[in-house]
Amino acid sequence: MLQQLYIKNFTLIDELDIELHPGFSVITGETGAGKSIILGAIGLLLGQRADSKSIKQGADRCVIEAHFDLSRYDLKPFFDENDIEYDDHDTIIRRELTAAGKSRAFINDTPVALTMLKELGDQLMDVHSQHQNLLLNKQDFQLNVVDILANDSKELEEYQQCFANYQQKTKELNQLREEIERNKQNADFLQFQYDELEAAQLVEGEQEELEQQSETMSHAEDIKTALYEADNALNGDESGVVSQVKSAYNALNGISKVMPKTAELTERLDSCRIELKDIADEVSQLLERTDFNPAELDNINNRLDRLYELEKKYHVETVEELIQQRDDLKLKLSHIENSDEAVSEMEKEVAKLRSLCAQRAETISTMRRATADNMRSQLAQRLEQLGMPHARFDVSITKTELGKNGQDSISFLFSANTSTPLQPVSQVASGGEIARVMLSLKAMISGAVKLPTIIFDEIDTGVSGKIAEKMAQIMQEMGRTERQVISITHLPQIAALGSHHYRVSKEETKNGTVSHMTELNNEERITEIAQMLSGSDISDAAIQNAKELLKI
Repeated sequence: MLQQLYIKNFTLIDELDIELHPGFSVITGETGAGKSIILGAIGLLLGQRADSKSIKQGADRCVIEAHFDLSRYDLKPFFDENDIEYDDHDTIIRRELTAAGKSRAFINDTPVALTMLKELGDQLMDVHSQHQNLLLNKQDFQLNVVDILANDSKELEEYQQCFANYQQKTKELNQLREEIERNKQNADFLQFQYDELEAAQLVEGEQEELEQQSETMSHAEDIKTALYEADNALNGDESGVVSQVKSAYNALNGISKVMPKTAELTERLDSCRIELKDIADEVSQLLERTDFNPAELDNINNRLDRLYELEKKYHVETVEELIQQRDDLKLKLSHIENSDEAVSEMEKEVAKLRSLCAQRAETISTMRRATADNMRSQLAQRLEQLGMPHARFDVSITKTELGKNGQDSISFLFSANTSTPLQPVSQVASGGEIARVMLSLKAMISGAVKLPTIIFDEIDTGVSGKIAEKMAQIMQEMGRTERQVISITHLPQIAALGSHHYRVSKEETKNGTVSHMTELNNEERITEIAQMLSGSDISDAAIQNAKELLKI
């Protein structure tokens, strides 16, 4: 829960450092004193978008910081998942704005994105302002309330995953049908393309090999001449290198006995002769095999021209890509031939997923209907406590097509008395009645969700007297269950029941208007509540009345 709030240079606030407490607290102050400014600062901590105009005039930046005690709430997984240091007794959220328009957010001094700040803020605090009463008109809000009270988040998550799979598979089925229809319309053309590529008898690596052969045969005359000259130089009868080396070898070998030093030279010449003889033989064989055949070169070039033509036609660069296109065409033609079977198989998959979604949706619907029964009775009891003994409340659940949230359409129905038929709450409830319905719903929700802090901003609009006291008692009750409830109010009956009382005020200084927030002691509370009762001129009767409200 919120332990401390620090605000510096935010609109009319120079600097505010206030300690807050568990249980039920109230904030009072004249209209325009700055209560909405404090809520605006808290909103920034919860991830709302910032405006550099919010910075106090003359300051270059503003800072808003809050300290939370999370020891009673299971929020450590959030910190572990996001690699943020966790301190359950003192978690610090900070937001900084600069006059240049820059905004930074921190959780325990770790810089974080605004989305992460909002994700944590949603688990720490709920700020209920007057305009939120309008949410009662929204079906999404009504459905969310029922789901919270039904505690069906696990079932809803499983359903939504199943529904996402169903939607994806349905999309794939439609795409398959469209593809098959297109392919059927182009079947003759696809068959022609496949036949053309199949008839080409494509072979991987063929193009490179043919290009090499073409290059070689295009220089056949030069090759043959070079081989002939090399062969003659090596194998000539008298002048050939092999013959000359053999003669040198014979000459030195003849004197090796009388001149031993020539023996080593003889061995070296013999090695050279053997190597040269091998080279000469290979050159001779190449010469014999090398023959220029213009017809074969024409065949090779014609084959290459065909391959180049197909590559250009099918917008590819290699034979391997042509082979891939041929195989793809074969697959498409196979799909056309087996299209009915393929569609039938996928339709079975879609039907199976839809059936599973319907089963899970029905489980959720059952939980929602049971919750709706409980809501009818609980809301009636709470509204009776709030001065509406004849009020009736109902949750209408009608079956719809499967959607993101199941198969239910939710509508809250309301009637303030027994003679008026139930109608959608937004159409028949007055402002005060809506405020009481919303408070009752919030009280029920708070029992289902362990939310650390709830702030009510003038939820008492349209009520007074005993009803206001009953509303305060409900907020007191909410604040007793490991929760912090703060009410911004103009009603003395509510202000008197707070365990802690804060007053927001403003004063004119030489630097302009400045807002302050202070915690009141018992004497100050008496004066504040008496002023709320009688206005600026506080009478003795108002003082006495304030003491009675405070039970002092």
